[in-house]
Amino acid sequence: MSKILVIGAGGQLGQCLKTVAERRGISDIIFPVEKEANILDADLLNKLLEREKPAFVINCAAYTAVDKAEDEVQLSKAVNETGAGYLAAACEANSVTLIHVSTDFVFEGNEVKLLKEEDEANPINVYGVTKLDGEKAVTAVLEKHFIIRTSWLYSEYANNFVKTMLKFGAERDELNIIADQVGTPTYAIDLANAIFDIIDSGNENYGIYHYSNEGVTSWFDFAKAIFDISRTNVNANPIPGSAYPTKAKRPAFSVMDKTKIKNTFGLTIPYWRDSLIECIHQLKG
Repeated sequence: MSKILVIGAGGQLGQCLKTVAERRGISDIIFPVEKEANILDADLLNKLLEREKPAFVINCAAYTAVDKAEDEVQLSKAVNETGAGYLAAACEANSVTLIHVSTDFVFEGNEVKLLKEEDEANPINVYGVTKLDGEKAVTAVLEKHFIIRTSWLYSEYANNFVKTMLKFGAERDELNIIADQVGTPTYAIDLANAIFDIIDSGNENYGIYHYSNEGVTSWFDFAKAIFDISRTNVNANPIPGSAYPTKAKRPAFSVMDKTKIKNTFGLTIPYWRDSLIECIHQLKG
């Protein structure tokens, strides 16, 4: 496999890429710490790529605190847009292919339909706006790019919905979970495997792709599945999003159509509940 460099290696997806690389026997891969690969330092990024000469860079660096982004607009913009642009420019200067991870939150999510890559993006929160602007910053300067939009990411690593529900479920008798926001959970280990499959394929059909696990669920049903699979005894109540107001608005329906990525790269994508079973098995050890 070609040499790979991962930016944002300390985050959830970065850690999953490390785990999957070990499982797959991928040795020609570098996971620099943040001070060696600060996405807000254009000169540092350029020198890093000049020195390491990777064929592929995977960008996992992102500002992902959706509600905090409403207050920390400049920081969110710096990481998700400016930093993405710096990295894309460094890739262009060094003839490197960039795999850039984006989000379903670029969509408004106000109608019940599978979202295709070419559908109009119209984000309804700061995080979504900055991630969409990051996509534009990449495409403006770099032809050799794969932008992968994903959704509801979770894993054994970092903070995420699965680990939060397991923690709250063990501490409380009752939980209220939003039932009118619908999407698809994505096991970050599956996404990591898909990224390596794309690199392995040698396919140069650059552009935007959608990747999540298969299936559709609400946050409430996702939580119920977590409790059922982990045998956590907690009373979960479905509530409307209006009963739990957050600083940032969320898409009501953000289920993505994955036909393009499956057909282009011959991917088989696991069903969300099967992957959730695997994740909880790993967490329970």
